[in-house]
Amino acid sequence: MKPLDRILETAKAAPRHIVLAEGEDPRIVEGAVRASRAGIARITLVGDRKAVEARLAAAGAEPGEIHVEDPASSPLTPGFAAAYHALRRGKGVDEAAAGAAVRSPLVFSAMMVREGEADGTVGGAVATTADTVRAALQVIGRAPDAGLVSSFFLMMLCASHHVKKGAFVFADCGLVVDPDAAGLADIAIMSARSYEALAGKPAKVAMLSFSTAGSAAHERVSKVVEATRLAHAAAPDLVIDGELQFDTAFVEAVSAAKAPQSALHGEANVFVFPNLDAANIGYKIAQRIGGATAIGPILQGLAKPANDLSRGCNADDVFHMIAVTVVQAASG
Repeated sequence: MKPLDRILETAKAAPRHIVLAEGEDPRIVEGAVRASRAGIARITLVGDRKAVEARLAAAGAEPGEIHVEDPASSPLTPGFAAAYHALRRGKGVDEAAAGAAVRSPLVFSAMMVREGEADGTVGGAVATTADTVRAALQVIGRAPDAGLVSSFFLMMLCASHHVKKGAFVFADCGLVVDPDAAGLADIAIMSARSYEALAGKPAKVAMLSFSTAGSAAHERVSKVVEATRLAHAAAPDLVIDGELQFDTAFVEAVSAAKAPQSALHGEANVFVFPNLDAANIGYKIAQRIGGATAIGPILQGLAKPANDLSRGCNADDVFHMIAVTVVQAASG
């Protein structure tokens, strides 16, 4: 089964209620209708009711097929305002500011998840990553066992020219700029768990560097070595190795030559980059030159699922991100 097919089948087996914050965008509407009709999720679209309903009609949706919430008139808004005020008043948010905040679709959607009205949320087709992630962090918050909130891309190698096929995780490509060793270890463990939930296979984690097994000495290499040690100590069940260059982690013959003692043997499926520069550049090279399909950034470490779309996304991306969010909610 292809990786995306597996994610869709897993979502269909345990559909959840997903709220989409940008219900006036035609890509969101098309993806939402597809997800609903595929049976992978129950959908709520957030936005101006008339505008959203016009988009739904244009997309061929039947009346009542997709639920719509308009923060300006929703019966949920007063309760959300009170809850948001209680949550944020320590940060200087008064009642009037709380009332205004929950009328923002991003905040309203995150409040639906926080208050148990939905199981996960997706935004970012229109809003920036900064605004999307800020709403998730401030409203949904970090999971109790997560040291930080990070992100990853699910990279699909399915084209005929790909020597290896399947799903791979690249982290952190979108959020944490320069994690220290403890943060890098946390990203590695969360990324491994995310991979296992989505791909249904054991994670094999490579901690990437410009050095392999001591071939170079530098403080940046030392950070990766320490992160690997911390990850081993915190999650001894994981197959994890580092520091490794990408080819050593990905190619069996290179692994045999450069790191014959590595537990990965060139078969890593989770790649943890040392910083955001390397990770963001790496996933875009794989996508634009290598032809990989990139789904993300997918957030991890939140108390409940919230995910970010690229502003260049299409309806397929929306559909797949809904499925990913459903699987996260079902496995959480």
